[in-house]
Amino acid sequence: MSTVAIEYNTPRMLSLRVTDDAIVADLSDGRTVSVPLAWSWRLSEATRQQREHFELIGSGLGAHWPEVDEDISVAGMLHGGPAHHPKMAEAA
Repeated sequence: MSTVAIEYNTPRMLSLRVTDDAIVADLSDGRTVSVPLAWSWRLSEATRQQREHFELIGSGLGAHWPEVDEDISVAGMLHGGPAHHPKMAEAA
């Protein structure tokens, strides 16, 4: 018999900011984590104003940028990797 463990203690985003180089989140467990801005091609190609217009979703489990249709989760920041740009896939 196999079981699936659900992590109920997943940290939540308390705040989020996007710099010229990184996506930085302050988490409810006291950590500050960042990933390279290049991990999100949508945010990399967005204007500064579009990057600043986001909302925390799922009680802080993630963030959504409506103008560029991008979502980033805490789990993705902690365990994920870069999103693949569809134009790069076409060139391959």
